[in-house]
Amino acid sequence: MKIENYSIGQLHEVARNLLSTFKEERFFAFFGKMGVGKTTLIKELCSVLGVEDVVCSPTFAIVNEYSTAVGEPVYHFDFYRLKSLAEAYDIGYEEYFYSGCYCFTEWTEKVEELLPEHYVRVEMEEKDGKRVLNANKL
Repeated sequence: MKIENYSIGQLHEVARNLLSTFKEERFFAFFGKMGVGKTTLIKELCSVLGVEDVVCSPTFAIVNEYSTAVGEPVYHFDFYRLKSLAEAYDIGYEEYFYSGCYCFTEWTEKVEELLPEHYVRVEMEEKDGKRVLNANKL
């Protein structure tokens, strides 16, 4: 799935398309430079899933747990401040990653070797002033 030149106003539709394209998947690993919109898109994904909690980047907590209207958990990770893989082990990443619940990870490159065998890789970038999103199931 590739989406080019989308605006912030179109993010809800981008999120809807991403979830419907990969409707059987629950693990979405985000890659992209700081400021490219990873957290903003994850907020929209959570909105589409019916999350009623305030969605914000878990930069200091590493993981935030949200709840949908029907009580299903959604996990949002930000590994930016991670200093070693040991910290991922310390938070019990396996329980989250293999829970069968939606998991959205930012700064995934820091834990790439811990990712499940199958996941959706979402690459976001800005090229020539245009937003580009590439998503592929691995």
